[in-house]
Formats: sequence, C-alpha cells, structure tokens
Amino acid sequence: MTLSELCKKDVVQVEQGANLGRADDLRFNTQTAQIEGLVLLGRPKLFGFLGRQEDVFIPWAEIDTVGADVILVHTPLPAEAPRRKPSFLSGLFS
Repeated sequence: MTLSELCKKDVVQVEQGANLGRADDLRFNTQTAQIEGLVLLGRPKLFGFLGRQEDVFIPWAEIDTVGADVILVHTPLPAEAPRRKPSFLSGLFS
C-alpha cells in the first residue's frame, strides 16, 4: 500500500464511531526505520484564515485495522476548541 492510497482512507475512532478525517502523513523513527503512527492535519479555522487546529497524532499501536475504505483506531477523541457564548444576534436567528 502506498502513502497516497492510505491518505484516501477515512480514520474512524471505534468507540464513538467518530470520523477523525483522513490520514495526511506518516511519522517515521529514523533510528529504527519503523512507522511511529499517522498524522492528521488540524482542521482549518474560518476557511484557513485563522490558521488550523492542532494536528492529531495516532500512534501505530492504537491502529486496529486498515481496511479497504477506512482505518479503524482505538484512540481518545481530540479535545475540541472551546465554544463561544452565544451572542445577542445568534438568539435572533435561531
């Protein structure tokens, strides 16, 4: 399997069934030439104008199955960004 084939697969957290995104890169240990895990780039904030959320690293030991369409992982869900308090205008449009 090539890296480009791996990057086309969705990464799904098994316990919650949450889709974490797609694998963007692999991390290698240069000393042992072994794969350490998958890297998922953080999601863009405001179409990328405000940067990205933190990247998610999934250690190779937490990967359960690499299937035909998905990669199943046993990893905790990443912490989400804190939500802002609703503004006055948001109450008018809900």
